Amino acid sequence: MTKTEKVNFVLETLDALYPEIPVPLDHKDAYTLLIAVLLSAQCTDERVNKITPILFAKADNPYDMVKMTVEEIQDIIRPCGLSPMKSKGIYGLSKILIEEHQGEVPADMEALERLPAVGHKTASVVMAQAFDIPAFPVDTHIHRLLYRWGFSNGKSVQQTEKDAKRLFPKEHWNKLHLQLVWYGRQYSPARAWKLELDIITSVIGRKTVLNEYYKKQEKKASK
Repeated sequence: MTKTEKVNFVLETLDALYPEIPVPLDHKDAYTLLIAVLLSAQCTDERVNKITPILFAKADNPYDMVKMTVEEIQDIIRPCGLSPMKSKGIYGLSKILIEEHQGEVPADMEALERLPAVGHKTASVVMAQAFDIPAFPVDTHIHRLLYRWGFSNGKSVQQTEKDAKRLFPKEHWNKLHLQLVWYGRQYSPARAWKLELDIITSVIGRKTVLNEYYKKQEKKASK
C-alpha cells in the first residue's frame, strides 16, 4: 500500500466503525468543555464526567466560578488528580475570561493557550469540539496509533500532530481525532493489546512494531 492508500484505508475503516462519534466529556457549552478538558489531564474521562456535575451545579460559568475560592474548587475536583494546579487554573482562567473576554471563551488558539493551565492540546480540543474550527488534538492514544501505523516517528506529540495534519485532509480533523481516541481505547490499547482484534494495525502496521509483537507472542507461547 502507498501512504495515500493507507490514509484512505484508515479513514474508511474509522468511518465504518464510528459513523457518529460522541464527545467523551460531558458539557453544555465552550466554558464547561474547557473546564472538563482541563480536568481530564492525567485523569479518565469517566471520572471527570462524575466530578463535573458536582462542580457545575455550583458554578457552570466564569462569574459563578470566581465566587468560589480556589480551596473550594480544589475540594470538589480532588478525585481528578493534580487538584492544586487545576483549581488555580480554573479560578485564574475564569477571572481572565471575565476581565478580558466578557465572560466568553474565545474562539482563538493563541488566546486560549494564554489562559492558566490551558496547554496546546486543551486549546485544540476546545477549538475543534466547541467551535468546529479544524484542529488536531493529539493524546496518548493518537500518538501511539500513528507510530504503530508508520505515520509518525513517535518522538513527540508535537511531531505527531504535524504529521497528522500533513497526512489527513483538514475537513476530517475534528471527527478523526475523536475516532482515533475511541479506536485506540477499543482496538489498539497500550496494554493487553491483541493484534488480531486491531483491524487497522494488522493491515498497515509498522513492520518493526508487528515483528516485536510476534516475538513477544512466541515467548509467551514457549513458556
